[in-house]
Amino acid sequence: MDNNRWSDGDGGRAYLRALPVLSGIAPGFELGEAPAEPISLFVAWLRTAVNAGVPEPHAMTISTVDAQGMPRARVLILKAVDNAGWHFAVSSVSQKGRDLAAHPAAALTFYWPALVRQVRVVGTVVSDGAAASADDFRARPLGSRAMALTLRQSQPMPDAGELDTEIAKAHHRLGAEPDYVPDEWMSYAVCPAEVEFWEGSPDRRHRRLAYTRAGNRWDRTQLWP
Repeated sequence: MDNNRWSDGDGGRAYLRALPVLSGIAPGFELGEAPAEPISLFVAWLRTAVNAGVPEPHAMTISTVDAQGMPRARVLILKAVDNAGWHFAVSSVSQKGRDLAAHPAAALTFYWPALVRQVRVVGTVVSDGAAASADDFRARPLGSRAMALTLRQSQPMPDAGELDTEIAKAHHRLGAEPDYVPDEWMSYAVCPAEVEFWEGSPDRRHRRLAYTRAGNRWDRTQLWP
């Protein structure tokens, strides 16, 4: 079988197996020198990704669970990380917002293949409050604010022309009220209970370090690959 061709006979199994993996260049990770808490290590890894030219290094996959218990995942942009947690913003009436209303917990995954690194964050999700939510909304580009004002994300769109109409209405409102912020716009923080740092190796001797919250401190554990 030619592994350079997709075969429906095996569901593309041979084609996919032939694709390269772990092909980046890992900077190296000394587990014993890791800090006592995960935030400073995350910031260091993020800055390394930025300096290495990784595209959109602040992009993260956020996984939630809906009211029926079904998992959902999508990619968002990290807005900040501090002692309160990893911050992001969404509309409360979007699918993401409805998921969080039903189950206020989430998992975040950052993946930087050029560095063969990923970081996973798991924890409860809390509101950053009205002031932080308003500040986040006003800092967004005009087009992003206009789209958010349609309050229609993830809803069926049988008429594509309706999108232009609603965006035009949103631009008109923002022109008349530049500081307007919809009540539905929410800034959230994932308050971490677990944070794992993973650096891959072609021989599969991956280096993994898990931080688990224990009251006001963090326990660090090296994990098997």
